Amino acid sequence: MVRLLRTHARTLPARRLSSALVAAILWLAALALMLGVCLAPHAEAAVAPQASALDRIIERGTLRVGTTGDYKPFSYRATDDRFIGLDPDLAADLARALGVKLELVPTSWLTLMQDYQNHRFDIAMSGISVNLDRQKAAWFSAPYQRDGKTPIALCEHQDDYQTLEQIDQPGVRVIVNPGGTNERFAREHLNRATIVDYDDNVTIFDQIVQGKADLMMTDAIETRLQANLHPELCAIHPDRPFNFSEKAVLLPRDMDLKLFVDQWLRQLRESGSFDEQLKHWLEYDWSHHSS
Repeated sequence: MVRLLRTHARTLPARRLSSALVAAILWLAALALMLGVCLAPHAEAAVAPQASALDRIIERGTLRVGTTGDYKPFSYRATDDRFIGLDPDLAADLARALGVKLELVPTSWLTLMQDYQNHRFDIAMSGISVNLDRQKAAWFSAPYQRDGKTPIALCEHQDDYQTLEQIDQPGVRVIVNPGGTNERFAREHLNRATIVDYDDNVTIFDQIVQGKADLMMTDAIETRLQANLHPELCAIHPDRPFNFSEKAVLLPRDMDLKLFVDQWLRQLRESGSFDEQLKHWLEYDWSHHSS
């Protein structure tokens, strides 16, 4: 544009140069003003920051936490419909740290990710295992518990199910709760054993006691707790599980919220509060709750 003006100026008589420059400057000013008016709304929309999940939770004044209520010691729905366990306690502590109220939202292992994607809750806390399929749709906090899958069976048969090779035999009935990592692990590793679907994760261990299934493979921490609740059952090498897994908070893809939750968890662990709460729920007297 400047080159064009200079070329144009050289071709004009001197007496007309001044008026031509003035006209050109006015034309450029008008064009700049017009472009500014047209582009300003779009530029503003392009750079306008979107509120983070953390900001939305604080603005709403409520933290919505999805939980299954069927997984002791992490989350259990008592007969009075209250959610108790490690994760409801942790969720209440997180809500206090955020300065908001807590709303616990029932979900299930089968519908957990669909409920998350349908925005039924902000985060989920229920002894949730970190896996790559879930990671495709969501983020996880820093892990707060390390675990792995191991068998639980009638004590009289525990020597029969020490290895996956012993378990994966015709006639062996392995019970699973649909939709969770227990089912996934069983289906990935068993080809000859019979997999029995049972959709009530609260009473699933009673099925083994009653002889309707031979064993279940679940997280080592759960086998220890259920063996305490059912004297007929034994946790099989819980200190040497078949695989490695971690439990964490399921989060939306929001860095502000993840950083907050990770820092909150770090402070909870460093203060010793997390270990105290976990010990409480591992030693909790569940006998006055059904199953």
